[in-house]
Amino acid sequence: MTREQLTEHILDIKRERRLSWRQIVEAIDGLSDVLIVGALLGQMRLPEALAAKAAAFLGLTKAEELMLAEVPMRGQNSPMPPTDPLLYRFYELVMVNGPAWKELIQEEFGDGIMSAIDFDMAIERQPDPKGDRVKITMSGKFLPFKYYGAGPNVPPNGAKGA
Repeated sequence: MTREQLTEHILDIKRERRLSWRQIVEAIDGLSDVLIVGALLGQMRLPEALAAKAAAFLGLTKAEELMLAEVPMRGQNSPMPPTDPLLYRFYELVMVNGPAWKELIQEEFGDGIMSAIDFDMAIERQPDPKGDRVKITMSGKFLPFKYYGAGPNVPPNGAKGA
């Protein structure tokens, strides 16, 4: 079985048992919703204990459980730009707002990036009389660029104040 086939199998189980992602996440009970759903969709790995919980809840085989704990090929089979309208809007957010985000982050923190590995994300419904809103909170560790061969008069990295 490939990782893509396992994802389709998990989606079939979800459909057949009429499960919501919320029910699945609560049964696995461990990490953020985004990470667990991402792992079940093949984009993340689950720690072994959580892979075992997922396998037990979903009725997966031992081989499928072990596959959930393997490091996946992230982003594979994703067209660029994305063709799904919701995913495209995120792409559009980065294309339109990305340059401003970059300037503001680097003005505040220095020369570097926000980690997508040492990273947290939460998605919430925010009631609004004009129509509920989607609230996404992202928090990533700032990683300053390292200046190779830095000497006595050169800072070791691009962190502001370094």
